[in-house]
Amino acid sequence: MSIAIRIITAAAAISAAMASFAQTPPSDKGFVIVTDYITADGRTDVSGAIQQIIDDNPNRTIYFPDGVYLISRPILTPAEPTKSVALELSNYAVIKAVPEWSHDEAMIRLGGKDPANNITTPGSNYYLSGGVIDGSGVAKGISIDSGRETVIRDTSIKDVTTGIHIKHGANSGSSDSDIHDVNITGNNRPGSVGVLVESCDNTFTNMRIGGVYTGFRIRGQANSLRNIHPLYYGASDESYVSTCGFADEGGNNWYDFCYSDEFATGFICTGRSLYDNCYVYWYSKRGTKHTAFRAPGRFESDIINPNVGHFGHNATKENVVLEVGEAGGRGKIINPYVRDPHVVTDNTHVEYLKE
Repeated sequence: MSIAIRIITAAAAISAAMASFAQTPPSDKGFVIVTDYITADGRTDVSGAIQQIIDDNPNRTIYFPDGVYLISRPILTPAEPTKSVALELSNYAVIKAVPEWSHDEAMIRLGGKDPANNITTPGSNYYLSGGVIDGSGVAKGISIDSGRETVIRDTSIKDVTTGIHIKHGANSGSSDSDIHDVNITGNNRPGSVGVLVESCDNTFTNMRIGGVYTGFRIRGQANSLRNIHPLYYGASDESYVSTCGFADEGGNNWYDFCYSDEFATGFICTGRSLYDNCYVYWYSKRGTKHTAFRAPGRFESDIINPNVGHFGHNATKENVVLEVGEAGGRGKIINPYVRDPHVVTDNTHVEYLKE
C-alpha cells in the first residue's frame, strides 16, 4: 500500500471516528447533564443551580440540552486548572438573562473565579461551545476574565449590550484566547459593542456582528482578526456619526479580510496596525460624513488592497478615504480600489499611496 493511500485511509478512519463520537449521546461521553438537576423551562431562575453544578464538577464538561435557562446573575467558571470546566451547549440551548438584569458583569464569566495563569496543567484549556446567549437587551454576553487559551466557538450571542469582553490578560496582559465561528447581535442602541478587547495575543476568525454601534473595540495589541463582518443597521439620527466598524485604540494589530459595513467610520487606525484586503462600504443615505480609515494622530499603519465604495449613494456631504489627526507618519496605502472616486471630498490619502 502506497504512502498516499495509507494517509487517505487513516484520514477517513479519523473522520469516521469523529463522526461517531459526535453522534454519541452526551451521557455516554461522560458529560454532566444539566437537566438531570434542573428544568430548562424559561421561567425558573436557575442561576444558583448552574453555579452549583459548575462548582461541584471540576474538570468535567457541563452539557446543556435544548431549552431555556433563565439566569438573574452572572455564571462564573474557574480559571484554576484543577477546578475548571467546559460548557457545551446544544444548538437550541438558550441561556437567557432576566429582563430585570442589574449586573454590570457579563452573563457568562469564563475564568471569573479562581484566577490563574497556567497552560501546562491539565484542565487549563477550557471553553464555551454552541447554543445561544440571550442578553434580553440589558445584559453583556460573555467575558473572559482570567486564564489563558480560552476558547469560544460556534455560539450565537443575541440582544446584548456587549457581546464578548476580553479583559486584561493573566499573562502580563495577554489572554491568548481563540474566538471563532461566533455570531453577535447587539441591542441596537448607542454604546453597544460587539467585541471589546482589553488584552493582547487573541485570535478572532469567522464572525458576524450586527445591531451594534461599534463592531470591534480593541485596546490591546498583537490581536489577529480574519473574516470579521460587522454590519450597522441602526437609526439615522445624530448618534450615527459615532458608529465605527473597527476601533483600534491599541495599535499593532492585524486585520485580514475584515469588512466594515454601513458604519460612519470603517476603521480607526492607531499605531502600526496592518490592514490586508479589507472592505469599507455604504449603501444607505445615513449621515453627513463617511470615512473609510481614520488615524486620530499621525497615520502609521499599512493598508494593503483596501476596497472602498458607494458612499451612501453620494448623499453625504463628506466622503473620505483617509482622515488623519496630525500630518506626517510612516503609514502606507498600497493598491487601493475606490469604487466612487468622483464623490471623494478629500485627497489626504493620496500622499500616502505607495507602489
